[in-house]
Amino acid sequence: MLKPLIKSGITVGQLAQTAAVNVETIRYYQRIGLLPLPNRDYGSIRRYSADDLKRVRFIKRAQALGFSLDEVALLLGLSDGKHCAETEVLAQKKLTMVEEKLADLAAIQKALKGLVTKCAKGSRGCGCPIIDALAADGM
Repeated sequence: MLKPLIKSGITVGQLAQTAAVNVETIRYYQRIGLLPLPNRDYGSIRRYSADDLKRVRFIKRAQALGFSLDEVALLLGLSDGKHCAETEVLAQKKLTMVEEKLADLAAIQKALKGLVTKCAKGSRGCGCPIIDALAADGM
């Protein structure tokens, strides 16, 4: 059903609904230059193309992988197929950041497990081992 509509163009509302974003998201992407503003004939509404839909989906997929909108703009600039090495460098940097965050989260998980274990072993009425550990100067 959508393919015939896209050939003749779709409205901003249809674009947003099909891309599973809010209309204001589309407008924001236009304001910051991630999505071009389509031309319109005098007295008519703007019509978006299949390429516009692909671009919005590209942006959302990149964001889901943790890329910021500035990084998405870089990726869009590299998307002509001639910049694979640069794209790989950007993705490698993102992967390194994710791995660092995972290591930090693993350390937090270990610390919290230790605190919860102390709490479970603690005797009632003697203070809270979690609160005591958080208040201690050595943590």
